[in-house]
Amino acid sequence: MNRLLAGLTAVALALTAVAGCGGKQRTEQAAGGQECTAAAGRITIATGNSGGVYYVLGGGLAQLISNNTALRATAAETGASVQNIQQLSAGTYDVAFSLADTAADAVAGKGSFDGQAQHIQALARIYPNSTQVLVRTDSGINSVADMRGKRISTGSPKSGTEVIANRLLEAAGLDPAADIQAQRLDLAKTADGIKAGTLDGLVWSGGLPTAQLTDIVTSMRDRVKFLDVTPLLPKLKRVNEVYDSGVIPAAAYGQPADVPTIVVPNLLLVREDFPVGSACAITRLLVDHKAELASVHPAAKDISRELASRTAPVPLHPGARQALGVGG
Repeated sequence: MNRLLAGLTAVALALTAVAGCGGKQRTEQAAGGQECTAAAGRITIATGNSGGVYYVLGGGLAQLISNNTALRATAAETGASVQNIQQLSAGTYDVAFSLADTAADAVAGKGSFDGQAQHIQALARIYPNSTQVLVRTDSGINSVADMRGKRISTGSPKSGTEVIANRLLEAAGLDPAADIQAQRLDLAKTADGIKAGTLDGLVWSGGLPTAQLTDIVTSMRDRVKFLDVTPLLPKLKRVNEVYDSGVIPAAAYGQPADVPTIVVPNLLLVREDFPVGSACAITRLLVDHKAELASVHPAAKDISRELASRTAPVPLHPGARQALGVGG
């Protein structure tokens, strides 16, 4: 009897140990799943000018997050990239759209960030921005160098467009502060100025198509034209390797032919301390629900899981790494 009791006790202890191990494994798996679950709360997304793609997609992303997670997200109109990063770092916003060149300056503490490295990380590389240089045909402008003395909208103050506009002008041998009549205007005021004749041209960095540019081209037809700025690409690549060649397809604005241009990726950014679970959940929404975002704006079609992790030199957030299945 004693031997029987001892045997039963041993079996019971063994079963308890197995159950304990199984329970621990289930807990770890549950914890792993929870890491990609956003906790309840509210977040604000910094976008850009109301006529631009950031603003449109930001609103779509906010709705997507609110519909699929415990977070309640809202999108805010801003001056775009530089301002977005500054106010992201200050805690005004929780998520921000930015051009990759501006974000690279931010982590290095150079350019507009003047020695103050920003503690930001990326959730994903998203769609590319096309540099769109549009001029009135009666302006006499056939290249960026021809902008000397002309009235040019270089974009909103502290925007990624302004950064690229100034770099294009410098690459063409012009001083943005002295050699052109720079107008630091948002896209709505820029469109009004081109149509009214108070501006000779504009620089815009945005997705294709951008609604305000569609409005200009549709209303003015052959009185405006896009410029090929790719001859300046080698000089821009010396400033930042993220610049690359691309095209504005003829179909984007109903033009007679494709226009070669310079493109730069966009990034979705957060602070370093952004919760891992929320970062993971938002990143998964971006890549798994891109069709829903593309229904808001076609630029989202260019979001891809394969390219999403390519955010260097901006570090990828640990939650985004988990969502995309990439190493640390």
